[in-house]
Amino acid sequence: MNRNDDLHRSMVPPLTFKLPAPDISAWRAGNTGTEGVWHFDSGQPGRHAMISALVHGNELCGAWALKGLLEAGVRPQQGTLTLAFCNLGAFDRFDASSHDASRFTDEDLNRQWLDERIDAADTAERRRAAALRPFVARADWLLDIHSMHEPSAPLLLTGIQPRNLELARAMRSPEHVVVDAGHKDGVRMRDYGRFGLPDGEGGDTRSLLIECGFHGDPASRAVAQDQCVRFLAQSGVLSAEALAQQLPGWCLPDAPRQWALEVTGPVVATSSAFRFVAPYTGLEVFEKAGTVIGDNDGVPVATPYDNCVLVMPSVRQARAGVTVVRFARRRPL
Repeated sequence: MNRNDDLHRSMVPPLTFKLPAPDISAWRAGNTGTEGVWHFDSGQPGRHAMISALVHGNELCGAWALKGLLEAGVRPQQGTLTLAFCNLGAFDRFDASSHDASRFTDEDLNRQWLDERIDAADTAERRRAAALRPFVARADWLLDIHSMHEPSAPLLLTGIQPRNLELARAMRSPEHVVVDAGHKDGVRMRDYGRFGLPDGEGGDTRSLLIECGFHGDPASRAVAQDQCVRFLAQSGVLSAEALAQQLPGWCLPDAPRQWALEVTGPVVATSSAFRFVAPYTGLEVFEKAGTVIGDNDGVPVATPYDNCVLVMPSVRQARAGVTVVRFARRRPL
């Protein structure tokens, strides 16, 4: 880390981490022979639904949700259900006072989902992806639970396939749904294999990534639980009635409306000196094109079109090559 990075981190205000780390020791072994992975078969035909958490070791809300599902004894009524605590090595390093340090061990697990990268097996995350790959490859429907660097409203990421947007609409929450093509740095789990195929080739697959809010906000746990219930009910693996009985209080009110945020491109920092001109928290709408929203090491950053929306702005990880915000167009879903 150079002096500019040290200076940058000293200028980013710390956030209070109120969500405690869950004790998952009772569930760590799994029942599949792969640590942290649980699989249940109803014995009846149906979809293979999968819910993943802890792809990043400091994103605790999904681990709380999976722990809750396991403690409640949730089992599929038809089809199969897989629950996966993913980056256990990073989670083991979690420290609320320095939570970003446990995001990953060697590199971001959610950028490794190409077979060539996984097969290289040259980092802890690629080796873990290899262990998880059979379960992801077999899943028909996937919900990948994440949280955010900054306080913000929840976002449901669908990728660019219309079938996932239809599922987001059927789930009726959260309010904001991001339609994006992924990241230049690598392929996410939710885009792996069949999940990344266009509608005409992807069959019955569906894959969603939920950003539940700030990592340390207890409200992110409630969002993760809500999304699990909605996803499982839509998958048909369990009925809404069974879920309500087994998981009382997990379902939050429907969103009053839903917006599709169609991402048009990222803003990539050229150094750790990137700054926004105001303390943006995401979902700000700028009426006029050309509105300056940041400074990229001396170069003004302006909105590229009218009614431009900011998606997940954050300088907490700012350095050369890192996306600090994405621009999107908004329309009713």
